Amino acid sequence: MKTIGIISDTHNLLRPAVLARLSACDMILHGGDISRPQVLAELRKLAPVQAVRGNNDRDWPEDLPYTLDLDVYGLRVFMTHKKSDLPADLSPYDMVIFGHSHKYDLKKQGDTVLLNPGSCGPRRFSQPITMAVMVLQEDGNFTIERIDIPHEDRK
Repeated sequence: MKTIGIISDTHNLLRPAVLARLSACDMILHGGDISRPQVLAELRKLAPVQAVRGNNDRDWPEDLPYTLDLDVYGLRVFMTHKKSDLPADLSPYDMVIFGHSHKYDLKKQGDTVLLNPGSCGPRRFSQPITMAVMVLQEDGNFTIERIDIPHEDRK
């Protein structure tokens, strides 16, 4: 069994509750809008990190791609920041991850799971602060849990 933390739109804020959840993960996937390299450095202390560049990641992330096509413990995962940048054909993927809207969304399109983990960075308007944790079984089956973070939990 593997546990994967899925976050997006941290915008330079790593909340203690988010770090606590991620500390139990085998891998972290970040859907962009990281804002500063120190955020990735902190996350890499917890687990291996795969991340894409968001629209607010401007000058510093020269090595961060806009899209990733990953093998995550046997699952084929596509990741990008904006949903509008997803490929037209999602059928090759078990899961696609995106961010940008700060709104949690979990859907299935054919056999592909589409996930926006929402934002676990600064609260935007009255939107909830969210992230996701995927638990992947040895047989390739997985579940996704939405994690709601109290908005008072700030670094």
